[in-house]
Amino acid sequence: MSNAAGSESVNNELGSSNPATGTAANPELVRRADPAWRTWGPYVAARQWGTVREDYSADGDAWSSFGFDQSHARAYRWGEDGLAAICDRWQFLCFGLALWNGADPILKERAFGLTNSQGNHGEDAKEYWWVLDDTPTHSWSRWLYRYPQAAYPYDELRRVNAGRGKDEREYELSDTSALADNRFFDVTVSYAKAGPDDIHIVIEATNHGPDAAPLHLLPTIWFRNTWAWGRDDRHPSLQAQPDGRIRCDHQTLGTYWLAAEGGPATLVTQNETNAEALFDGTNRTPYTKDGIGRHVIDGADTVDPSGQGTKAAFWYRWDTVRPGETVRARLRLSTKDDAFSAAAADQAIAVRAAEADTFYDSVLADTPEAERQVARRCFAGLLWSTKLYRFGVQSWLDGDPAGPKPPPERDNGRNSRWTHLDLAELMSLPDEWEYPWFAAWDLAFHTVPLSYVDPQLAKDQLILLSREWLMHPDGQLPAYEWNFGDVNPPVHAWAALRVFRIDAAASGVPDLDFLKRVFHKQLLTFSWWVNRKDADGSNIFEGGFLGMDNVGPFDRSTPPPGWRLEQSDATSWMGVFCLSMLEIAFELARADHSYEDAATKFFEHFLSIAEAASRFGGGGIWDEQDGFCYDVLSRDGASPEPLRVRSMSGLLPIAAATTIPAWVWGELPGFASRVAWLAKRHPDRMRHLYRGTGDVQLLSLLDPGQLGRVLHRMLDEDEFLSPYGIRSLSAAYRDGLTFQVDGETMSIDYEPAESRSGLFGGNSNWRGPIWFPVNVLLTDALRAHHSYTGADLQVALPTGGAATWELAAVADELDRRLVALFLPGESGRRPGTPRDHGDGPGWSEHPTYSEYFDGDTGIGLGASHQTGWTALVGALIAQRSRKKP
Repeated sequence: MSNAAGSESVNNELGSSNPATGTAANPELVRRADPAWRTWGPYVAARQWGTVREDYSADGDAWSSFGFDQSHARAYRWGEDGLAAICDRWQFLCFGLALWNGADPILKERAFGLTNSQGNHGEDAKEYWWVLDDTPTHSWSRWLYRYPQAAYPYDELRRVNAGRGKDEREYELSDTSALADNRFFDVTVSYAKAGPDDIHIVIEATNHGPDAAPLHLLPTIWFRNTWAWGRDDRHPSLQAQPDGRIRCDHQTLGTYWLAAEGGPATLVTQNETNAEALFDGTNRTPYTKDGIGRHVIDGADTVDPSGQGTKAAFWYRWDTVRPGETVRARLRLSTKDDAFSAAAADQAIAVRAAEADTFYDSVLADTPEAERQVARRCFAGLLWSTKLYRFGVQSWLDGDPAGPKPPPERDNGRNSRWTHLDLAELMSLPDEWEYPWFAAWDLAFHTVPLSYVDPQLAKDQLILLSREWLMHPDGQLPAYEWNFGDVNPPVHAWAALRVFRIDAAASGVPDLDFLKRVFHKQLLTFSWWVNRKDADGSNIFEGGFLGMDNVGPFDRSTPPPGWRLEQSDATSWMGVFCLSMLEIAFELARADHSYEDAATKFFEHFLSIAEAASRFGGGGIWDEQDGFCYDVLSRDGASPEPLRVRSMSGLLPIAAATTIPAWVWGELPGFASRVAWLAKRHPDRMRHLYRGTGDVQLLSLLDPGQLGRVLHRMLDEDEFLSPYGIRSLSAAYRDGLTFQVDGETMSIDYEPAESRSGLFGGNSNWRGPIWFPVNVLLTDALRAHHSYTGADLQVALPTGGAATWELAAVADELDRRLVALFLPGESGRRPGTPRDHGDGPGWSEHPTYSEYFDGDTGIGLGASHQTGWTALVGALIAQRSRKKP
């Protein structure tokens, strides 16, 4: 087909949703409702090696079982990884970018990083990349990678970090000479869909260094290896065509064509393990997964001259790219049997980019430009982190028919209780490199910002986690792939309620069916918590570390022998869970009175939790002397011993609060009658329902007096209040805190940045840094408290200051501080930027969304590419553009 005909074809395709036609004012909203537009997307993670799924060892050391050094030559079993990689919904066919700078020993096909044992603060990606833009249907996506022109310093990064202790900072790529004098290429990959299965791709590389440098771009297409494991013998095929295109045939997908501009050479091999090089074994084929790299770098005869295989690349070569010069490769991946058309590519890029602007204008109306950029990049990164997660635990435990018999240790090892878990789903992952697997509480937090840009995806994610192929038959939600049986905080119902309200406010139609589906499954999870995490039926709960690594003086999943740790945070989480279920029951009962019984159940259950929590000295968590909440060590025959450590665990009782809407008493007579009966017969149980002078009534673990005392600590700059949010451990412990537990000396100290100990957490640290999700929970709850207290409760902010604030104003100020992490300061640098990111426009224009933040300076820490729960900053910004739910 001629270029002109190709241009006319894409004109027709684009015109169906082009604003110029007048058919749709916001074309992305139209596409968002059509599942076909989600068939292709950035569903390939940045790392598959080092995951539990690829670990078939006896000792369960996933990082060592399949390390980075094998990733270029060993076929993956459960998924794929790559740079800027996209794939179909089932991850049969993948497309990504490979690069070579003329110096590296291997092609740059995936991001490099250190394993948990190699990094002095745990696993850590040692690359720089940013998601520049993305839309819910991935009709328009842009991604940027910073590629050194010198040989990549793999060994130096391993060696220097191995020599550093936990009291030293991590050694990063920018600490080496690899990026000196801006000697790097910025490589941008843009995707624009002309149709659901018609994708235009533009790859541009700009030399930012002072000298000319060589560059090889290798846009690569490959099939995930599904045929080598003895479960499916069908074999897809890639075939280089005489006209320069690559034909891709698959039994399920059908036929796709990859066409490229400029007539580059085509290199074809097989996506098969090079067993000879890795294991001194026998190869199934002479053309293996690393064949293209060995041919490009060494000139080896490792690509198939017949042009047929399962992995192929177009080879673009520039011996010199001048300083400031940009080189480009354009391609088209489509079911259409068309030649490449430059005009069609340019038009698709222009139209979809403009439509993305229109879409985000509707999400971020009247938002200041600096905040708009932060939110848009945040949403883009979150959408990009929707990945295909494939894992069948029983198949993994059994091993494959074509593989070796698994070691017997696996039968009772990791995840052996979770044999029902079997999925191949698009899931929102915490981070595409450091956490390329779903985590229950992370995912719940993700759905809140997702609901501003893609409410259906947000709802689908919450429903998915409770489906029978994920939720354990006993009602427990799977935590994360390293241990599905671990316990994450139960925030699922909290998130579902907020997604429901955000969606209803935007659409005007409350999705009660969604709410019912979540509610019914969460009844099972609530029962699991009550039956499994309240050992003595006291309504004070356990749970272990509960996602908050090393916030205590010992591993909270393993308390001292003979003792049981009854936790302030676990009890608070259950209070939040209970109140969220109560609020959902209210919403459902308004349309169906049969849910009133559920409302009374959760109302009474919360009163029981609140009553138990208030009995300090008798197993409760409230300390009247200190005016704070603490974890408590308990055992039979001994008095409970409070762990007097002021931490986020003791702040979370603030979050267990909600108001009962005035309409409830008139519209839900059954509930109102039951409450009246309780008030008459058991008035002592009603003391945690606070009745104001107006219509507002508050349910809370803390009464207004207790709340004021906890806030006195929380808003103290010498304790929890930082310029950028609430710390997770009191800074009063800068010099450490030592105390006795059952005759044993234990200690804990405030650590504002990375953890300086190996206690339960690798590079994660809750001993002082600022964590976004719990901060948002606290500000959300402060507004609930304010609905009841109004001007009657005002607190100093900061503690000891002259100015007093109502609680809603405190929440607004804390939100402002959280958002300020991402906004340019006077120097142009954003406070939350990781310390290793440089200054100047090439760095400062790219906000990062770190895992957590330094409790003193706000500097970003942990996974610096993570949007995940830190994407809640997008929700904080977007909610200002909408009526608050």
